[in-house]
Amino acid sequence: MLRGELYIADDEDLAVDFAHAQDLLARYNGLAHGEQRTRDEILAELLGEVGEGVVIRPPFRCEYGTRVTIGAGTFANYDLLMLDVAPITIGARCQIATRVQVLTATHPIDPEARRLGWESAAPIVVGDNVWLGGGVILCPGVTIGDDTVVGAGAVVTRDLPSGVVAVGAPAKILREIAERDRVDIPAR
Repeated sequence: MLRGELYIADDEDLAVDFAHAQDLLARYNGLAHGEQRTRDEILAELLGEVGEGVVIRPPFRCEYGTRVTIGAGTFANYDLLMLDVAPITIGARCQIATRVQVLTATHPIDPEARRLGWESAAPIVVGDNVWLGGGVILCPGVTIGDDTVVGAGAVVTRDLPSGVVAVGAPAKILREIAERDRVDIPAR
């Protein structure tokens, strides 16, 4: 499964891992707003790696958790869904809007293989300082380069390079991020 080969998900070890993740998620999603420290502790237990200052607003859903790595300072808004059958790597200082779906799982096009329950997965990698707009869907196997912006509702089916704005379904590069995009940042 982790190598991207066909597998059947009806496995006792996977069921135990899934159940453990779901128990942690139930606790995570059930905490009051003021219990961020406890939420951080649960996230550290659930995920493979969590950088400092990561915030994921509940509800949050994933399958196993242990295959997810999130870099420091990343913020994910409500309703993040990660199907982490294969590894998911999210870089540092990313902004993930509401209802983003990160989907590593896939199924054979062959109807007989699907009928028999075969599936596979491909890892997803999101670089540093990426902004995923509301409702973005990342399909199995995609990589998004650093500093890229993916517009709301986009469906990413192919890799996106660093420093571009991509929109649409399927997502297409609209333009490179340019000097005209720079803003004067006020002093704090």
